[in-house]
Amino acid sequence: MIQIALSSVALLLAVAYAASTLWRSGRTLAAYVSVVAIAVSAVIEFCDLAAVAGFGEPLVWKRYSLIAEGLLPALWLLFSLTHARAVGVRFVTVAQRILLAAGIAFPVLVLTLPRAAFFYSPDFDTERVLFLSNTGYVFYGGLLVYVVISLINLEATYSNASLTSRWKIKFDFIGAGSFLAVLIFYYSQGLLYRTINMNLMPLRSLVFILALGMMLYSLLARGNGVRIAVSRSMAYKSVVLFAVGLYLVALGLMGEGLKYFGEGHQKTLALGGAFVVGICLLVVLLSETAKRKIKVFLHKNFYQSKYDYRTQWLQFTDRLASARKEDDLWVAILSGYCEIFAMGCGGLFVRNGEHNDFRWAAGHELPATEVVLAVGDQVVSPMVERSWVVNLREDKPVSLPEQETYFTENGIQFLVPLFSAEDLEAVLVLGRPVNQNEQYLYEDYDLMKTLARQAASALMNHRLSEQLARSRELEVMGRVSAFIIHDLKNLVYTLSLTVDNAQEHIADPEFQEDMLDTLSNTVNRMKVLISRLKNLPEKRSLELEQVNLYLLATDTAAMVPGNGSVSVGGSDSVAEVDREEIQKVVMNLVVNALEATDGKGPVRVEVGTGSEPFIRVSDNGCGIPEEFLRSQLFSPFKTTKKKGLGIGLYQCRQIVEAHGGRIDVESTVGMGTVFTVWLPSVST
Repeated sequence: MIQIALSSVALLLAVAYAASTLWRSGRTLAAYVSVVAIAVSAVIEFCDLAAVAGFGEPLVWKRYSLIAEGLLPALWLLFSLTHARAVGVRFVTVAQRILLAAGIAFPVLVLTLPRAAFFYSPDFDTERVLFLSNTGYVFYGGLLVYVVISLINLEATYSNASLTSRWKIKFDFIGAGSFLAVLIFYYSQGLLYRTINMNLMPLRSLVFILALGMMLYSLLARGNGVRIAVSRSMAYKSVVLFAVGLYLVALGLMGEGLKYFGEGHQKTLALGGAFVVGICLLVVLLSETAKRKIKVFLHKNFYQSKYDYRTQWLQFTDRLASARKEDDLWVAILSGYCEIFAMGCGGLFVRNGEHNDFRWAAGHELPATEVVLAVGDQVVSPMVERSWVVNLREDKPVSLPEQETYFTENGIQFLVPLFSAEDLEAVLVLGRPVNQNEQYLYEDYDLMKTLARQAASALMNHRLSEQLARSRELEVMGRVSAFIIHDLKNLVYTLSLTVDNAQEHIADPEFQEDMLDTLSNTVNRMKVLISRLKNLPEKRSLELEQVNLYLLATDTAAMVPGNGSVSVGGSDSVAEVDREEIQKVVMNLVVNALEATDGKGPVRVEVGTGSEPFIRVSDNGCGIPEEFLRSQLFSPFKTTKKKGLGIGLYQCRQIVEAHGGRIDVESTVGMGTVFTVWLPSVST
C-alpha cells in the first residue's frame, strides 16, 4: 500500500514536471532531453510498481522495466551535458561523444537478448530479489558507471556557474543529483551482491518524489534562463571527491547499522531517513548564504584578516587583464566585486565629460537605468570630497527621488568611488548582499577602495590606449595626406611648366600636340589618385609585372613638358615591378632634378643593367649638403627646398625597398646630384 502511494505521487510529479518544462522552456534540446529522461525514469517506476504490486506476471513487467533501463545511460548522460548548459558541439568533448555513442549499446543489448540472459528470480513473490547473470552484472555495472559520470557532469556545471546562476539552479541540481545518487545506491547492490533488491524500491520512490519536487519548485519559482559554459579543461574540484567520500562512509555506517533493524519497512525507513538527511545537508552546504556566513565566522574567529588579500588581488587583476574591450572591462570589474563581496547585483556609472555627471554604462544582474548621478548630489558628495565608500543602509544620505527609487527597488547598499589621480572616473553600485545580516566594517571598505583604484587605473589605461590608437590613425592619415599632397604638387608642377611654355609656343602645332598629351597624362594620374583616396584605409599591395624600364623612363620623361630639358639614354632593361609605383619614383627624381636646376636642365635619365637593372637620374644643379645627405635625406618632412614637403624621397625609398631594391646617391654641392635606383632582376 505504501509503495503504491509513493509511486503514484512520483508519477504525478513526473507528469507535472514534464508539462511545466515544455511550457516554461519551450522547444529546446535541453527541455526535450529533460522530459524524456524523467519520462523514462517514470516508466521504470510504473513497471516496477506493477511487478511488486502483482498487476500481472512480475517478470513480464520487469522485462518492460529492463527495456526502459537500457535507455537510462545515454539519456541521463545527455541530460547532464545539456541541462542548464550552453548547448553546442564545441562544448562536448571527444570522450563525451564516444560515451554517448556507446550508450546505444544498452538498448540494443536489451532488445536482442531475452530477459533470462540478464536475471532470474525463482521466488520473486516472496523475496522480490533479482539474481543477476554475467550479462546482467555487466549491464548494471555499465549503467552504474554512466550514472556516476552524469553526476560528475552536473557537479561540473554547478561549479562553473556564477553566484547568481547558482542561486537559480540550486534546488534543480540538488534534485537531479539526489535522484542520480539514489540510482547509484540502488544499482550498486548489483555489483556488491550480484542482485537487484526490489525491497529498496520505496527508498528510490521517496527520493524520486523529493527530486521532482525540488526540480519543479526551481523551475516554477526561480526560472530556467541560466546557460552555463563549462570549461573542457576543468579539473573536477574536491567537492565531488568529498561527496563521494561521505557517500562511501555513509554506506559503511548504514551497513553496520542495518543489522539492528528488522526486515521490511523498518530498513526502508532507515535508509530513507539517511537519504533525506543527506539531501538536507546538501541544501545547506550549497546555500550561498550559508557559505558566506561560514566564511565570515571562520575569518572572525580563526584568522587575523577577513580576506585573503593576495588571492583576491590576483583574481581581480586577472579578470581585468583578460578584458580586451571596454565592455569586457566593465563586466570584469562588476563580476569581480560581486564575487569578492558576495553581492547579488552591481552597476557601473561612468563619467560623462560633456555634462560632468555619471551615467549608466554596464550592469551585473541589474537592469539599465536613466538615473543620473551628478557631482553636486548629496549621495555623491562624500565620495568626491572624502573618497568615502557610501553605505546607504548606515549612512542614509539624502538622495533625489528617482535615485532613491532606483536604489530601493534594486536593493542597492554600497556606492564605491573609482578615482584616477584626483578625478572621480566612475561610481560602482553594489546591492542584494547574499548574507543580508552581514556587517561591513573598515576592512571591507579598505578592500573596496583598494580594488577601486586598480579598476580606475584599468579604465584610464584602456581610455588612453584608445586615444593613442586614434592618434596613430590620425598620424597615418597625416602621412598619407602628405604623400597625396606631394603627388599633387608634382602634377601641378608639370601643369605649371606647360602653362609657362604655352605662352611662347602655343601657336606651334607640335607643341599643341605635346601639350595635349601632357594634359591627358596628368588628368589620368589625377584620376588614379582620386580612386586611391576612396580606399584610403586599405593598404595597397604591389601589382608586379615585367616592365621594360627604358620605355617606362621614356614615357615618364614625355609627361614632363619642356624643350628637351630631360633626355633618356641607355638600353632596354627588364625588371619585375609595379609600373605605376616605379613611374612615380622616376617622376619624383626628374622633378627634383629640374627644380635643382631652376627648371632649365639638363636632366639625364639613363637605363641599363649592371649587377641588376637600374635607372639613373643625374643633374648639374645645386647639389645636396653633405650633412643633410648623410643623416636626413630620406627622412620624412625633412627638405632643403624653400617650398618642399620633405616627402618625395622618403616615398621613393619606401617604394623601392618594397620591391626589394635600393637607392644610391652621389652629390657635390654646386656640381650636381646622381640618384641610382637598383631593382631586382627578373626571376627565372
